[in-house]
Amino acid sequence: MAEIKLLSKEVSELIAAGEVIDRPASIIKELLENSIDAFASVVTVEIKNGGRTYIRVTDNGKGISKEDLPTAFLRHATSKINEKQDLENIMTLGFRGEALASICAVAKVDVLTKRPEDDFGTHYVIEGTQEVALEESGCPDGTTFLVRDIFYNVPARLKFLKKDVSEGNAVADLVSKIALSHPEVSFKFIRDNKIELLTAGDGKLYSAVYSVFGREFASSLMEVDYSYQGMRVTGYTVKPLSAKPNRRFQNFFVNHRYIKSKAMAAALEEAYRNQIMVGKFPACVLFVDAPPNTVDVNVHPTKTEVRFSNEKLMHEAVYFAVKNSLLMFDAPNKMTLDKGRHFSERELYEVPPKDTGTQMQFVTEPVKPAEPVKQVSQPVYSDNRAEPAKPSEPIVSKVELKKLDPEQIERAKQGEDIFLSQLDEPVPAAPEPVPEPVPEEPKPLTVEDMNRIVNELPAEPETSDENEGFKFINAQSFEKKQEPVTIQFAKKEEPKPIVIGELFKTFVIAQCGNEMILMDKHAAHERYIFEQIKDDANKLQPQFLLEPIMVLLSYPEYDAVCENLEKIAVLGFEVEPDTAPTVAVKGVPIILGDNDPTEVLCELAKNLMDNKINPQSEVFDDLYHSVACKAAIKANDDNSIAELQALLDAVYENDDIRYCPHGRPVIIKLTKRDIEKQFRRIV
Repeated sequence: MAEIKLLSKEVSELIAAGEVIDRPASIIKELLENSIDAFASVVTVEIKNGGRTYIRVTDNGKGISKEDLPTAFLRHATSKINEKQDLENIMTLGFRGEALASICAVAKVDVLTKRPEDDFGTHYVIEGTQEVALEESGCPDGTTFLVRDIFYNVPARLKFLKKDVSEGNAVADLVSKIALSHPEVSFKFIRDNKIELLTAGDGKLYSAVYSVFGREFASSLMEVDYSYQGMRVTGYTVKPLSAKPNRRFQNFFVNHRYIKSKAMAAALEEAYRNQIMVGKFPACVLFVDAPPNTVDVNVHPTKTEVRFSNEKLMHEAVYFAVKNSLLMFDAPNKMTLDKGRHFSERELYEVPPKDTGTQMQFVTEPVKPAEPVKQVSQPVYSDNRAEPAKPSEPIVSKVELKKLDPEQIERAKQGEDIFLSQLDEPVPAAPEPVPEPVPEEPKPLTVEDMNRIVNELPAEPETSDENEGFKFINAQSFEKKQEPVTIQFAKKEEPKPIVIGELFKTFVIAQCGNEMILMDKHAAHERYIFEQIKDDANKLQPQFLLEPIMVLLSYPEYDAVCENLEKIAVLGFEVEPDTAPTVAVKGVPIILGDNDPTEVLCELAKNLMDNKINPQSEVFDDLYHSVACKAAIKANDDNSIAELQALLDAVYENDDIRYCPHGRPVIIKLTKRDIEKQFRRIV
């Protein structure tokens, strides 16, 4: 009797569905990917009881025709690829043709769909791969999927579902990831009749990040935009001081597909090396756009993992993109003071008297005749913004200019001072002027404003040959076209920090322009020494051993070491390949001391396998940290102002010295405006 039999359709469908659908979040992932591939701009996801009993996904995409709808639920039925060559250039999120077939195999499915060009929509019902209904129906453009009672026919899988809260959280996390990957789509997530997420769908990644993670997280991000050998890395990465206690906030997308990648996480964390606190991890929302023929997305049934044709290139692209962002946007931390108002006990506990209001009254007073004014040698200014005269001096208004003759008026317009003593008769004093509102202070002119003003000036009159040295206006002066004049300003020099003093024998106080600087002298000196040691250790001197040490590696580690013997030699190791997978260590770096070379070499091999830019073991960094910490000046040490000034000059403009080797900030700043606010000099 034959022992090998063909499985029934029902059993094979359930086994295949188990590879794609394992929880409600898996169903929503497949449906959301189909909505995005259908060019939807608005998508709504609603669940009840964690998605176990009710799932609804509605979009305004292009819909499905009545003829194609039953075929869409067949296994390996898709409209996204036709030939095997299409697998090399996949840009859609779905392409296997297994999603709908797997969903209907383990749940009850209702579909309402309509194309914009159709007069009627279609209602389709299928339960456990068995078609129940196919009929015309009225519905809006787009598609709505109703999925009920997941795993109703597979009780063995149903018992592995977690609590409704946990399953609902998994769905929320998934919707958040997809909302980040497509900021041009507006997503709404409803859990048990409550809206938990709503994105704008304006195409701006920052808006999606703000909606998903909130204001505090969004404000701690730095923009990333970098191109490297055909790959482009965009998105946001977090400032070192805002790092997270775990890796859950690391979000990577390849060609707008959310993936899980240890290689990309390693590249990200290497860029933050020696700039982040121990036990903290960087957060990010990074997009990698790569040619589709260099990315294999067909390596996992759920499509959450991809494979690059050149892992090293991808690693370098992410590393340099994040490193470039840190150098450009990670400025020294600025101190923020409390903006809240502090009330006294009297203001807090005493009740202010009730204001009953006052009736407005109008009083008419007789106007006193003006007295004649004595003649004084005081200039008459036509500018109404001039400072008022002293009370003992006469105030002359603009009206008095009418008493001047035409020649005096012209002289006044030219800016010449006209004194009262030059008039034929005394001028009566003007009545008390009504106080006018103080005009706004004019804004400083920009370079463009100056160029425009100069270009609008009349042309310079020509000079006659007969009267050399004299210029006059003729008819040709107005016909000549003036060449545009460009004003160039000298580049303003940046202010230099000046040490003012020291606080608690630990923090250096300095002023730089309109900013106050506080510098931790130990952290600054420690990082300065650390960078000097690293620069000098580019080629470490080896110490040769009397007898070689045989180190057993794994085969991948052995291959990595043999391919990078030159890099390892630069780090001070003398290594020769032996019988695979064993290598002979004949020399170790002097700085390694009593540390076990076997562990260090294994870590170096792992770093080389991960394509790290700097394959040095963390043991080296620990040694550098120790040397720098012991050599640096300490808190409570006595230092002169000249010493502190030299240290500040060495680290202030060095972009590599923003954090100590342990991740603590070196410099923080406080602006003059913030200080003035605290003293109520400005409001």
